Amino acid sequence: MGSTSDSAYDIKHTDTPNDNHTNGNSTTRPIILHLGDPILYNHALYSQFSLKYDIIQPPPSSLQRSVFKKHLEDKTWGDFAATIRPFWNTGGEMGRWDRELIELLPSSMQVMASAGAGFDWVDTGVLAEFGILYCNGAHASTESVADMALWHIISVFRHMTWSCVAARSNSPTEWTGAHQQIPFASHNPRDHTLGIIGLGNIGHAIAKKVRAALGMKIIYYDIIQKKPEMERQSDATFYSSMEEVLSLSDCVLIATPYTTRPILNAHTLSLLPKGARVVNIARGICIDEDALADALDSKHISAAGLDVHMHEPRVSERLSKMRNVTLTCHTGGGSIETAMGFEKLVMQNVEAVLEGRQALTAVNQGLVDDYFHSENAKETNGVHGHDVNGANVNGESLSTNGETIRAESQSTNGETIKAESLSANGETINGALEPFAETSKEPSSTAVGNT
Repeated sequence: MGSTSDSAYDIKHTDTPNDNHTNGNSTTRPIILHLGDPILYNHALYSQFSLKYDIIQPPPSSLQRSVFKKHLEDKTWGDFAATIRPFWNTGGEMGRWDRELIELLPSSMQVMASAGAGFDWVDTGVLAEFGILYCNGAHASTESVADMALWHIISVFRHMTWSCVAARSNSPTEWTGAHQQIPFASHNPRDHTLGIIGLGNIGHAIAKKVRAALGMKIIYYDIIQKKPEMERQSDATFYSSMEEVLSLSDCVLIATPYTTRPILNAHTLSLLPKGARVVNIARGICIDEDALADALDSKHISAAGLDVHMHEPRVSERLSKMRNVTLTCHTGGGSIETAMGFEKLVMQNVEAVLEGRQALTAVNQGLVDDYFHSENAKETNGVHGHDVNGANVNGESLSTNGETIRAESQSTNGETIKAESLSANGETINGALEPFAETSKEPSSTAVGNT
């Protein structure tokens, strides 16, 4: 999305601080590192933003990991206070922000603000150790993703993909087969039960749309029960057991943030009633796709809809051949309105933090607070927040819908015991943040899965 051409509103690509800097390392205004393409929509807002801060927008060639690391080591961009990444398609060429990169950031760094609801491309726990907030595009994509989920839910009940593929085949035989057979395989969603795993912002928006438009019964599982007002808005009923939600669901919807292991695997899929349906608009890792294909082959699961995939941009070959599976290209959050919202949020979050106000969508605020408190305890009591192996032995903060709760994470023999991560739209609800399973020290320049 976007281009690298300059406009009247764009900051030109540069690897050197502008004339407002002194000796290349200090400035009369905070320095902002703009990663990726120029602003496309909110030009007036960006113009005002540029009056407050000195913005450096490195060229794409400077964002490749090895080059990017060298620039950080050499302090090419001075003591910048924040980074912004307005688009999810660009600005991630350096790969995952892990300890290797984060340790190179200047001590002046306070906040990273990025497009996308997901934050699996950055280690928010390590950022917290350095007192750096990570702000995602949480609310900007809610409406778009909820709309996509609604379409997938309708599709798995009414076999939309089967009908569409048959129509596009231009084959009278395929057309007639679909026309005659689909009515005997389809159901109206009304009065069926939708089980939502993770009732965060997106899960809540989906629940409201589904209840109002389709008349489905809504049940949900989350690590904490939501406030009564939130439950009333979607007429959603809480269950403290995910297994119970699965056993009662005619269709299960996964709306959780990133996790390091599948939520739906052979065992949990077997808990669904025979003929149930599966929809995933969260992250591809949330479903064991081979287990799902097996369950579809056995007809235990009657249909599935996936907007996200385990090995993006590749799609499961088995699932792609099934006419009862609806597949989309992780475009749930893909709308102009979402992109406009991402742009606004990155600027608003940076302004809030640098002006001493509360960030709008900080996903690791609790972790930053906990680390700060543990450091104070260390100074006063000699208690370290991390053991010699780096294992976290502090209680973690869990932020959901603006509420802060805490869960214990105890270290035994150097291992950190982690709670399930089950909520939505980039909300942090982990008992302890789980590390991303890296596959390469030089990740692909194509950032997939951040919306």
